[in-house]
Amino acid sequence: MTGLALRQMVRRLRRDARGVTALEFALAAPVMLLIMAVLLELGLAYYVQAVLTGTINAAGRDSSLQSAQTSTTTIDSEVTTRIQHVVPWATVSFSRRNYTDFTNVGQPEVFTDSNKNGQYDQGECFNDANGNGVWDADMGKTGLGGANDVVLYTVTVNYTALFGFSSMLGLPTNMTASASTILRNQPFATQTVRTVTQIC
Repeated sequence: MTGLALRQMVRRLRRDARGVTALEFALAAPVMLLIMAVLLELGLAYYVQAVLTGTINAAGRDSSLQSAQTSTTTIDSEVTTRIQHVVPWATVSFSRRNYTDFTNVGQPEVFTDSNKNGQYDQGECFNDANGNGVWDADMGKTGLGGANDVVLYTVTVNYTALFGFSSMLGLPTNMTASASTILRNQPFATQTVRTVTQIC
């Protein structure tokens, strides 16, 4: 091959645009796929949260009825089914705490702050509102309670991310969604008066 033929071949190759699209696609495809994966992951997280919020509100209303006193397993099963329609591999956990009044939700048991440090210390007197014999940072009792009691119903959903490389992007591989609702049980009977004992 002569020098002239070689120069002509190099000129022809420089002008030839065939295959450029494949090269551009090879450079752009990984970035586009990564962006799509992140958007799918975030979209799923928001969708799970939205479904969970709607489901817990409906289940909370069902829980406030007198019939719920014996059917909490059925209500929890319905919530699990709805969540697992979206993420079949999810685990769902439930928590119910009951209080006498809305103002007590999430509040600590009242204590005498002897050393004035703003926190409960072992040995300080406290009002045992839930009857378990120890001071609690949340005075609620576990369970649905009775008539007219206020119930904090919390559902937590744990599931693994759709894509295994989420941790490389700074996203967690184990996702968690949680929602709560607070409702007063129906007045199907007289509210039970709780005995509060002071323990020192």
